[in-house]
Amino acid sequence: MKLLEYQAKAVLASLGVPIPPGRTASNGDEAAEACRELGPVAVKAQVPVGGRGKAGGIKLAQSPEEARAAATAIIGMDLKGFRVPLVYCEAALDIAQEIYLGFTVDRDHRNNILMLSAKGGIDIEEVAETSSDSIARLHPDPWRGPLDFELNQLAFAAGLGAHARALVPLIKKLYRAIPELDAVTAEINPLVVTRDGQLIAGDAKLETDENAAFRQRALEERYAGTIALDVFEEEAKKRNLTYVSLDGEVGIIGNGAGLCMGTLDLIERAGGSAANFCDIGGGARAEVVENALAVILMNPRVRGVLINIFGGITRGDEVARGLIAARDNLHMNLPLVVRLSGTNEEEGREILKQNGIEPGANGWEAAQRIVALTR
Repeated sequence: MKLLEYQAKAVLASLGVPIPPGRTASNGDEAAEACRELGPVAVKAQVPVGGRGKAGGIKLAQSPEEARAAATAIIGMDLKGFRVPLVYCEAALDIAQEIYLGFTVDRDHRNNILMLSAKGGIDIEEVAETSSDSIARLHPDPWRGPLDFELNQLAFAAGLGAHARALVPLIKKLYRAIPELDAVTAEINPLVVTRDGQLIAGDAKLETDENAAFRQRALEERYAGTIALDVFEEEAKKRNLTYVSLDGEVGIIGNGAGLCMGTLDLIERAGGSAANFCDIGGGARAEVVENALAVILMNPRVRGVLINIFGGITRGDEVARGLIAARDNLHMNLPLVVRLSGTNEEEGREILKQNGIEPGANGWEAAQRIVALTR
């Protein structure tokens, strides 16, 4: 579950992390009232994506009139695929320095990674790419968490030794989100150093593990219905599909997470880009395939679909008939390529060919074919 900024800040505040005072506003009048109460404010779009500032989703307001105008401009705008439902009006900070602080899951190390950098702010992604050595990293012991001396070393390694005394307890408070909230990502960017030396969370990102939702009922109930999902991911969730939206033009369906990931790589290698990740599980039942195709075809960016199926217990001829039925029921007219392998694969490919569906002899050939058809 990805929390919106104001929600993430409320959670971090409950862990003892300092945050600026702020108010949500669903219209210009409420934003103006917040500015009267708080003074100069940052008016921030509340959507679960980064880069809001560069996309015009954050505006500074010195007066209630400016706050009203900013909120009116931001609310309802489309920001990276999300319609902005409300804004968060937050008291402006007297910024002396911006720090990046965050942790996430490091799958290569099979552990959580804690990251700290003196170069925080809106261009942290560029910092990570161009000067990754400016980001200090720590893999805390998952059973005991980070120790004070480790965090002191982290602060000095990041060039933030002058703030180590304040940083160490703050990092430990943020880290509590892992065991207590099943967080997979918790980020403060920027962590603001004010002119008078205080450390305050200028922004916040918090994402919890959906697999641990049964342990976080209170959090889910508290924010139920307020989390704006990607429209295609939301529809896929209703249909019990494992689906992730991407930015490309080739729809992907596979029966197995590893097979799907491999298919994404093949599409990239062939010169295309995937519009989604969609794992329909091991069986490839016709109903599930039809649901997956329906969600993929809702995306106007999709120019063609590649279905990669490995039939073990499931017979290839049965899978082929199910794919044809799904295509026909949805009146699909985009290019469709199917790589079908496993039990009765030859019979399945023949059925596909007879019904106008391009069969691929292997994954690489299928990927090349769909990329060519979508250009």
